[in-house]
Amino acid sequence: MAVLKVIEVLSSSEVSWEDATQKAVTQAAKSLKHIRSVYVQEHSAQVKDGKVTEYRVNLKLTFEIE
Repeated sequence: MAVLKVIEVLSSSEVSWEDATQKAVTQAAKSLKHIRSVYVQEHSAQVKDGKVTEYRVNLKLTFEIE
């Protein structure tokens, strides 16, 4: 039986919410093994002069503990 742990991660991107999510997973994978899933809780964006300048995600990563 596997034991799983969930952590909360914040990430941002100037490109898209999907890119912010991928950046979070890529960075987390450098120190966490066996990432099983990602659940995006919130999307938000920073706006300047009527344009979106930064996409932000608040997500939960689930990974297996060895």
